[in-house]
Amino acid sequence: METATLTPLGLKTFVPRPDKAPPLVASGIIGWMRINLFNTSFNSVLTVLALAFLCKVLPPLVSWAFLDASWLTPSPEHEGACWAFIVNKFRVLMVGLYPGEQLWRPMAVAVIMGILSVVTVARKLSTRLLILLWYTLPVGLFFIINGGFGLPKVEQSLWGGLMLSMGLAVIGILLSLPFGILLALGRRSRLAVVRTLCTGIIECVRGVPLITILFMASVMLPIFLPQGVNINNLLRVQIGMILFSSAYIAEVVRGGLQAIPVGQFEAAGSLGLKPWQTTVFVVLPQALRHVVPSLIGRCVALFKDTSLVIIVGLLDFLGMVKASSQDPKWLGYDAEAYVFCAFVYWIICFSMSRYGQSIERRNQW
Repeated sequence: METATLTPLGLKTFVPRPDKAPPLVASGIIGWMRINLFNTSFNSVLTVLALAFLCKVLPPLVSWAFLDASWLTPSPEHEGACWAFIVNKFRVLMVGLYPGEQLWRPMAVAVIMGILSVVTVARKLSTRLLILLWYTLPVGLFFIINGGFGLPKVEQSLWGGLMLSMGLAVIGILLSLPFGILLALGRRSRLAVVRTLCTGIIECVRGVPLITILFMASVMLPIFLPQGVNINNLLRVQIGMILFSSAYIAEVVRGGLQAIPVGQFEAAGSLGLKPWQTTVFVVLPQALRHVVPSLIGRCVALFKDTSLVIIVGLLDFLGMVKASSQDPKWLGYDAEAYVFCAFVYWIICFSMSRYGQSIERRNQW
């Protein structure tokens, strides 16, 4: 709508009125609900059923987890969760049987890795510097945890809890990514020997479950080692997990390489780039950009696969949760233990997923 005003010369000037606000049924919460929850009859029925299910489940769950829960000391009067169990076992769940007088070491490592993670997510440093930090800093942190730089040695049999799970996951991700990329490139190599070797490794590893590889690394590998050579169980398990994850990452990267059109190779060749330069500077960056969701999925899967190390005698986070719930002084708190474990796993996996989505959005621009 427009309004007309007369100028001193008698001419009409039309001034547009401000735009009207969109109707409530098309904007705000109501508009979002119409578009996402009640856009069709079928979706409307599903929404109503979901709301009925939540109304049935959420009140007793909230009552058990918060309203009727005991937080600091166990109380038989409370009918809800006993989070005092988690408070009492928190140190064991985080670092296992790590000596109490040396707890400052894993705490310092956790703070440093947390700062590095925040800096990575916030993109406060250049990509090259971040890669350098991620591949060099864990080496020094390992000596802080294990013993070095004048610090007393702590036996790896005492490691456990979330510290062990995070260590296996971080080292596994950092090493399986480059190994997986090399296997993918080797499988596409023109050299028959390299192509056959890489293909054999990928197919043999992918053809067996991770549990089998962990058993072989823990039980069978020491049999084939030369006399006098001893590799501790944790290192053997770590190598098995890296090998398993590398095989899957290789296939993910190979899918990205196949998505690159032939014209990219021809254009790079016309510019005088050598084959290795074409692969490193032209093809590989585009291929990795295509498979970011799958790579993040493999990283999430690797972190969750660390829970399988309990079968070879390593008490990771889940193993410590299970062992703590079997303490004779704290029997009957299995539900609290596994709910807390699931919540921690979800927080870490969801954070990795959100970071992957931020990388995808940045690559779209």
